[in-house]
Amino acid sequence: MELDPAQTALVVVDMQNGFCHPDGSLYAPDSEAAIEPCAELVERAREAGAKVVFTRDVHPPDQFEDTHYYDEFDRWGEHVVEGSWETELVEDLDRQDEDLVVVKHTYDAFYQTELEGWLDAHGIKDLAICGTLANVCVLHTASSAGLRDYRPVLVKDAVGYIEEDHREYALDHADWLFGELTDRDELAFA
Repeated sequence: MELDPAQTALVVVDMQNGFCHPDGSLYAPDSEAAIEPCAELVERAREAGAKVVFTRDVHPPDQFEDTHYYDEFDRWGEHVVEGSWETELVEDLDRQDEDLVVVKHTYDAFYQTELEGWLDAHGIKDLAICGTLANVCVLHTASSAGLRDYRPVLVKDAVGYIEEDHREYALDHADWLFGELTDRDELAFA
């Protein structure tokens, strides 16, 4: 699969200490295992001239105090609380000043963020998506991309997960409904 770097962004979803580091509150070993594949994709995308976007899941401490139904702290416990070490991107990712870092407060990196405007301003049409968790933020960001007429390409061997079944569900669902799948060795920025 070839993606034109002039109209492609690599979107690295939530590769943060809270999810990928053993001391993180929502640590998953397979999220940690996705660090190296994501770092490789960042290097390849940057060398080819594609844009790089990192998302960070960040929750103000009082975000869910007055919500009617949506409460991630109730579902997952407190995690990636604003200002904490958990919200930081893992050290092994090479973030550069020209990269976009999207701070999001939900599973979807497009919801109430600058992501869509930034992509449009840079002529981006295709998104190679990696990161964590496969069936949560990766899936919801990819589906939102597809609904906005971007081409979401999920990189199967560069996504973190809690359970293998969750990963398989997310990838199958994305492939069936709104996106495409590839592996790192099948992806070329050319």
